[in-house]
Amino acid sequence: MTLQQEIVGNAMQMAVVSLQPGQTVYCEAGKFLFKTTNMTMETRLSGPSNAGQPTGGSGAAGMGGMLRQAMGTAMQVGQRALAGESLAFQYFTSTGGEGTVGFAGVLPGEMRALELDGTRAWFAEKDAFVAAESTVDFGIAFQGGRTGRSGGEGFVLEKFTGRGTVIIAGAGNFIDLNPADFGGRIEVDTGCVVAFEEGIQYGVQRVGGLNRQGLMNAVFGGEGLSLATLEGNGRVILQSLTIESLANALKKAQGGDKQGPTGGLFSTHAG
Repeated sequence: MTLQQEIVGNAMQMAVVSLQPGQTVYCEAGKFLFKTTNMTMETRLSGPSNAGQPTGGSGAAGMGGMLRQAMGTAMQVGQRALAGESLAFQYFTSTGGEGTVGFAGVLPGEMRALELDGTRAWFAEKDAFVAAESTVDFGIAFQGGRTGRSGGEGFVLEKFTGRGTVIIAGAGNFIDLNPADFGGRIEVDTGCVVAFEEGIQYGVQRVGGLNRQGLMNAVFGGEGLSLATLEGNGRVILQSLTIESLANALKKAQGGDKQGPTGGLFSTHAG
């Protein structure tokens, strides 16, 4: 059953979802806005992949099933904790007729509904997830090795698999690109990547060499030492506003800016 949803608004969008009786959608804790009275709401630590697994049975088999489910939930919660994600999900199910529920992101910007057909996963930046059908599995993908150490924002990604609709949010405005249309590779500010399809190769490269121009780029260019690279043939979603630039703008407006005219390595990081 296709999820009926409409994204409304402009500067701070929201997703209004209509559910048929028995249909379930879940969101990250803190992304819920409103619901009709016939929508049940339940908060769980488990993701949709094991939320509905049976826990009954008798004797050792029943206890074994309960133990496996508990261990699976603990692993999910542990991954989300390491990634800095919300520890719980909120589930909404329509009862007694069609129901409506609304969700939103946490930053001024756009939202996007992605349709998964079961053949390709989607990856998104941390905190991009808003809501999804119960047929979509939410996971954490850790970018290892060189990419993770160098990339900062690219170290932890959200991963969506299965079939159905997943709704994501970002900051500013979105642009959809395919690296194949630009010679197979694009280079992006690491904070501008919102999401990309499985098959796109994500990496991080140093901005210039360790020479005068490379240091000028890093210190005064506002990008630090690294750029994200996206290669392959597939859909990529970028955002026009980074969380760091928004935080710096707010600090400057409050008179607490320590960035000055240089940016780059001298920029003031939130947190």
